[in-house]
Amino acid sequence: MKTAVALGSNLGDRIANLRAARRAIVDLAGVAPPILCSAIYETDPVNCKPGAQKFLNAVLEFDYEGGPAELLAKLRRIEESLGRARNHERNRSRPIDLDLLYFGDRKIDNEELRLPHPRIQLRRFVLAPLAEIRPDLTLPGQTKTVRELLAQLDESAKVIRLSDDWGSQ
Repeated sequence: MKTAVALGSNLGDRIANLRAARRAIVDLAGVAPPILCSAIYETDPVNCKPGAQKFLNAVLEFDYEGGPAELLAKLRRIEESLGRARNHERNRSRPIDLDLLYFGDRKIDNEELRLPHPRIQLRRFVLAPLAEIRPDLTLPGQTKTVRELLAQLDESAKVIRLSDDWGSQ
């Protein structure tokens, strides 16, 4: 099932955090090629405390042979292994943030999981890297493509494409 995960980091060695998370995701049982990986983007923090460092963000898409709840549990374990506390408050600085964006055309809405991600169409820091790898994708419940969703957002949120080069793996 085509699946995408957004990666973000604004604490510590942000690029190393993204690299470690990407490596851990790619190495998960059930993840299969092709694996699409956006460039890394630098973005201003959204709704974080004043003085929060900028985020580095990226998106991965891959085929996943398993269920969405199982993948979410694995992503949470990766976050914890990279220093994110499980009881982490929303919109706080963090060494790593992994969000399951979509899982094929599945629509899920329960306490544990909402798919597609409920705020994806509002987040330039997710749509910009996703549009790089899947511009013509129409998400479940949407009528516009990722490219069109990105184009309709206002330009106030800075999202700067840094590099295709994730450096050493």
